[in-house]
Amino acid sequence: MKLQQTLSLFQVAFLGLAWMTPMIYFSIYGIAYDASSGMLTQAYLLAFVAILFTAYSYGLMAVAHPTSGSAYTYVKKAVHPYLGFLVGWALLLDYLFSPIIACLTFGIYMHAQFPAVPAAAWIVGINLAVTLVNAKGASFSANLSKWIVLLQMGFIALFCLLLVRHLPSHGDPLAPLLQTRVPLDGVLSGASVICFSFLGFDSITTMAEETKNARKTIPRAIAFIIIIACVLYVTPSYLTQLDFPGVLSFADLDSAGLEIVKMVGGAALGTVFIGVLLLAIFTQGVSSVSSASRLMYVMGRESILPARTFAYVHPKLKTPLANILIVAIVSLLALVIRLDTAVKFVNFGALTAFFFVNASVVCHYFAKERRRSLTGTLLYLVLPAVGAGFIAWLFLLLSKDALIMGLVWLAAGIVYNARNAAFVKSLLGRRRVGRAEAPGRR
Repeated sequence: MKLQQTLSLFQVAFLGLAWMTPMIYFSIYGIAYDASSGMLTQAYLLAFVAILFTAYSYGLMAVAHPTSGSAYTYVKKAVHPYLGFLVGWALLLDYLFSPIIACLTFGIYMHAQFPAVPAAAWIVGINLAVTLVNAKGASFSANLSKWIVLLQMGFIALFCLLLVRHLPSHGDPLAPLLQTRVPLDGVLSGASVICFSFLGFDSITTMAEETKNARKTIPRAIAFIIIIACVLYVTPSYLTQLDFPGVLSFADLDSAGLEIVKMVGGAALGTVFIGVLLLAIFTQGVSSVSSASRLMYVMGRESILPARTFAYVHPKLKTPLANILIVAIVSLLALVIRLDTAVKFVNFGALTAFFFVNASVVCHYFAKERRRSLTGTLLYLVLPAVGAGFIAWLFLLLSKDALIMGLVWLAAGIVYNARNAAFVKSLLGRRRVGRAEAPGRR
């Protein structure tokens, strides 16, 4: 049973934007503002440039291999199958823990709004809802995501309009771009935090086998997502710096997004903000479950994971239902895990995949296909190498805990792969013996 190709360009793009969650701009506002010393516009532009190179590499590899395996497939076919397995195993961290973050964040915010209801009830509730939406199929998930992403865009647009109304009459329009009171290393520190606001564009590559004309659609959708995200992040940053040119202070960095919303639009806008943010978290959960279940489907189809379970597609729903249910069970870890721990797992998995996708472009196009003209050298060696360099820099900025947890997960993958390979080898050996003995039994 195969997945159905039903997704259009805009459906795929909205799934990616839902995973990315434009409202994350406000969720990390305080942390990003503090890390960049208030130079958010410059930091967002630098982060956009850093991620743009990796997005370019994903687009190239989606053309070469339009399948649902994402970085796992790209590295396996361009570099080496075993390295592909390790990258896919690391990517599972990103895709499995993203739904956990969505459930946990939803539970935290809803419990804050309704203290009488325990956070665990909200976590179980959103997990069930996300599972049901994904079981309905990719098109249903994409259409639902579209409307909620548009709602997020509408809120950001409203926020920007309110900022424009309060612009000072004699302000310098270039000030947010040209201010030098903060040294470059401070802006770069902010950019390293902000880069994670762009995570999610890669998730749509897991939907390639459900996308019409995936070779063209996936690269276009990636470009669409990155550009839209840049506009949604840079515009409010620029206008906020014009409205509040001085250094801002917040009571709590974790809730600074809500504080800046209330500063601009009062308590009424703050109430709307909470509602839109909760819907955004829901669609992020829907999209991340879609991505995780499709990656597991490809790894099951290739017997990296048990094929009977992970390669199963429901005959009527045309979705990898078993994988969706497995992700739902794993997402119940939100009941016991800390938010910062889940985020560390996601960061390790995403950056590992990003680095090796850049490397895959060099191996596939420059080394194997020998596209080594002046233009080819620029497109297939220099640009992906720059992307890999940016990602390596971000990787080195991960905390010690994130690196240790990630390496432990990779070690577990190595052990699992070794045991799985030994089992398959013994199974094939028994089959050969059975075939050799068959004539004698007759």
